[in-house]
Amino acid sequence: MIYTVTLNPSIDYIVRLDEVLVGSVNRMDSDDKFAGGKGINVSRVLKRLGIENTATGFIGGFTGKFIKDTLETEGITYRFVEVDQDTRINVKIKADSETEINGSGPEISNQKLSELKEFLTSLSSKDTVVFAGSSPKNLGNIVYKELIGLTRKTGAQVVCDFEGQTLLDSLEFEPLLVKPNNHELGDIFGVKLENLDQIESYARQILEKGAQHVIISMAGDGALLVTQDGAYFAEPIKGHVKNSVGAGDSMVAGFTGEFVRSGDAVEAFKWGVACGTATTFSDDLATADYIKEIYEKVKVEKI
Repeated sequence: MIYTVTLNPSIDYIVRLDEVLVGSVNRMDSDDKFAGGKGINVSRVLKRLGIENTATGFIGGFTGKFIKDTLETEGITYRFVEVDQDTRINVKIKADSETEINGSGPEISNQKLSELKEFLTSLSSKDTVVFAGSSPKNLGNIVYKELIGLTRKTGAQVVCDFEGQTLLDSLEFEPLLVKPNNHELGDIFGVKLENLDQIESYARQILEKGAQHVIISMAGDGALLVTQDGAYFAEPIKGHVKNSVGAGDSMVAGFTGEFVRSGDAVEAFKWGVACGTATTFSDDLATADYIKEIYEKVKVEKI
């Protein structure tokens, strides 16, 4: 079974208007509300690919109910730890430029954290767990080291979608996949990456530190998979960019789902690229039909 862990999920409230006038009343042209959080996004895309999975993490209040209702509607199983404060709301304003206002989320007690730990220690070597996104403020991202460590002791594989120090901290647990973008990779090493050779070189350093597979996403410049067996470049696919929210999560879902199924890293990379690209060209997370359409356009070569 694939499990996704979202410690600080959200309702993503997307507002569209031509421009924002600060200090004035603004009237939106349209809006949408989605169940958000990186792990939640991974669960939703996995389900669209026909891959059963279970979402977990912390959830609470009327906002948490919205997320659970959304997952139930989409046929996704969940095992959340219920907390007594509301799950956060993130406001994403799409106007002449994009602006985000993200909520801080609930405080998590030691008792509730222990409940999640107990669940993770019940897993087995047949499971794969996706850890993604930020942690509630009172826990801090340092909590991931303990949660990932407990999970790995069960024999389960872990996928870690983080930035910066949190990503580096995860490498001691030999994650199945990490997926920084090229800018995040450069920030980790304090360098500006200007070409594919440099990106591959620093991605290999991530491998040397423990990762089993590294995907470097490069927005409109394609993506790179680096493994012990070689490096593989996926050419960018042309299309109208509508949505950057959830594209990376979709890539993680595509890779994880296919790798768990087949164990083929290159084929998993193709599905990751297809999912990420399809979401970029969609208003919400991509549909199964559109992902399959984009998959036929994916071109990967060994470099």
